[in-house]
Amino acid sequence: MKDAAAAAEVTGPDARRSEPRPVFSGQHTHLWGFLLVGWLISYADRTVTGPVVSWMIENKAGFIGDAAHPATLGGLIGSMFFTGYMLTQYAGGRLGDRYGHREMLVVSLLWAGLMTLASGLAGGLVAFVVARVLTGLGEGVFYSNDRVLVIAHTPPVRRTVGLGVVLSGLSIGLTVGVLATPHLIDWGGSLGMGSRAWSMPLYVFGVASLLVAGATWVFFRGRGDRPLRLGRPTLRLVGYSVPAAVAIVALFLSADTFGWPDWLTAAGSGVLFAGMVTVVVRGIMRTSRSEALLNRNVWLVYLSFIAVMWNLWFFSFWSVQIVKESAHSSLGAAALTAAFNAGAGIIGFPVGGWIADRRVRAGKGRKPLAVTCAAVHTVLAVAFGISLLDGKPSLLLLGLILFFSGLFFNALQPIVHSLLGDLADPEHRGSLFGLFNLVAEIGAVASPVVSGVLRDATGSWAPGVFTAAGVMAMSVVLYALVDERIPSAA
Repeated sequence: MKDAAAAAEVTGPDARRSEPRPVFSGQHTHLWGFLLVGWLISYADRTVTGPVVSWMIENKAGFIGDAAHPATLGGLIGSMFFTGYMLTQYAGGRLGDRYGHREMLVVSLLWAGLMTLASGLAGGLVAFVVARVLTGLGEGVFYSNDRVLVIAHTPPVRRTVGLGVVLSGLSIGLTVGVLATPHLIDWGGSLGMGSRAWSMPLYVFGVASLLVAGATWVFFRGRGDRPLRLGRPTLRLVGYSVPAAVAIVALFLSADTFGWPDWLTAAGSGVLFAGMVTVVVRGIMRTSRSEALLNRNVWLVYLSFIAVMWNLWFFSFWSVQIVKESAHSSLGAAALTAAFNAGAGIIGFPVGGWIADRRVRAGKGRKPLAVTCAAVHTVLAVAFGISLLDGKPSLLLLGLILFFSGLFFNALQPIVHSLLGDLADPEHRGSLFGLFNLVAEIGAVASPVVSGVLRDATGSWAPGVFTAAGVMAMSVVLYALVDERIPSAA
């Protein structure tokens, strides 16, 4: 008893040394702000590809403008990016659980900045694909680590709104990427870059990403008692990414050498995805984490989110081209109209989180909100497809449908993230979100190229829109089957 009493009376430096050293000791709202900026620049980096491809198609420039099927090829490039992005989802979460989630966020931003610059320097199609694949591999580790930090360092009663506020950076980044890219290309042209003017937005966003990475490192370094050590997680990520990049690029080069149709190359990406999921799931089944990461409820959420990634990257990658072709508008007017969809997330993400947190405080579940948001987006996506069947739809009509569908679509995402986070214990959340996004990213990989193939085959974007709506309709059923764990009752 004396020993216990003595131990309880220990104060000063010795007591402080015996306490766990906090990973993050700052205010959670400041954390939200920096992670929001990280999402912003990450999504601007990846969104730039779509408008760049559209410019090449319109001006018959670069390595896409002269292609026999430019829409299919452009979609294939997007799919190669997301194949890389997909393959580091689970690895990024596992590395974050082991080496630190802050460290992985900084590494991701640094990597993305360097590879985006390399994308602008690419002199040909293969080099551009390699650079975009490597960009995707680096950016893939951001998602799972960001989600874990928000959940870990935000009061439970504000968790979902925090996830939504941070994720609104996605919409801001999409909006910036869609709106700024045509102007940056024009700026490049005014500087005498000619047919290389498409490189300018990649240079600008690459430099911006490096600046954000530096600011994020300074932020975390000053608000945590554990130093940031980037060496080991970077080397582990390089060791994982190099063989993944080789496999993806080999797939692309084989298709180019043997003249495979682009849809067959996309199918090869699906094979890589299936192989990765098989390896990851088998590895998890041999550990004590299998019940936490592979139970019925989390699988329902994993599979249902494929629809979110499918619709996100169908509209993000192709919306400018869809509006431009359907309404016979200029690239600038199409980009402004398409931005209504991305900009809706600035409202939808935090409002969806706020409403979900109110329900949790009242002892109610978030699942009904998820079902409602997915169902409303499905209906509005069908309406968008029907409007494309008109010979020349109004830009105002297209913009309004994109805006309101975006509100519900973006509100859905933080609701699902918070619901998923409560299905696992804290020590497994990095792996949980990594596996979640690994499975869901099949939608991002398939959507751009499937939609491009449908466009080239039919001469219309409507079939691609109806396909996206059908995929989302299936997710409504899956969300309804989830047995939610409400935090107050857990």
